[in-house]
Amino acid sequence: MSGDGTGRAVLFDVDGTLVDTTYLHTVAWWEALRQAGRRVPMSVIHRTIGMGSDQLLARFLGEDRDPEEAAAVSAAHHTLYAEYWPRLAPLDKAAELLRACADRGWTVVLASSARGDELEAMRRAVGADEAVTAATSSDDVEASKPAPDLVRSALDQARATPDRAVFVGDTVWDVAACERAGVPCVGVLSGGITRRELEEAGAAEVYENPADLLAHLDASLLARHSRGG
Repeated sequence: MSGDGTGRAVLFDVDGTLVDTTYLHTVAWWEALRQAGRRVPMSVIHRTIGMGSDQLLARFLGEDRDPEEAAAVSAAHHTLYAEYWPRLAPLDKAAELLRACADRGWTVVLASSARGDELEAMRRAVGADEAVTAATSSDDVEASKPAPDLVRSALDQARATPDRAVFVGDTVWDVAACERAGVPCVGVLSGGITRRELEEAGAAEVYENPADLLAHLDASLLARHSRGG
């Protein structure tokens, strides 16, 4: 895709969509909160993964949270999660999916609620940067998912309008952000959120994982949308 505003863009979430990190984040947040004396079940934390850390901390520490406590929990999560960076594993066929999209002429942009350094670690794990036109992270926006800022930033990076883009993500927060930005969202189940939850949130299609989407790519919304269908 040319990236001149005349082509089509495919925007990808990364955590849980391209890289198998959802449960690593769950454990890291659970331990960071535990260190602060906050006992939150992992099952509850898992449902918040995909939000930006600002949104997650507001949920668990309260809107009137102590800024010092919030900063300490966030720093602890970052330190704990960073221990996994050398061992991060891409989901099956994630790199091939990005390359297949680029080969079809679609502009590929990554849109992650992760911090910039976390996103770089995941990009190294995927190993398909030659297929990626641009990337945006929580460092680049004022509000993270489910706010639409990241999706809009990715659209700007792709030089595309909402009607000429499709987003691929694994959480209801991705779907919510896309709805607010006017971009259709294709869901994947690789982050542990159920098909029913994604569909009820508004996902246009749902696939098992990147490999499943790749196998059906030319019949998917991504391809139909690129043809104006």
